[in-house]
Amino acid sequence: MPTIRIELFEGRPAEQKAALASEITAACVRVLGGSADSVDILFYDIARHDWATGGVLWSDKSAPPKTSG
Repeated sequence: MPTIRIELFEGRPAEQKAALASEITAACVRVLGGSADSVDILFYDIARHDWATGGVLWSDKSAPPKTSG
């Protein structure tokens, strides 16, 4: 069965990750067959300053616009 890697911004509570893991596991079992015990899910918490999209760090995207002078 699969090992699923989930990358997301840090700060999500454990309860939210547990709920997501449960839903994804159920979907894997429903679609792929097998047992829930064979589905591995790995969570990777990434800081906003360690993730960029379109060449811009997410930590900079959430910052208020800078004004000159």
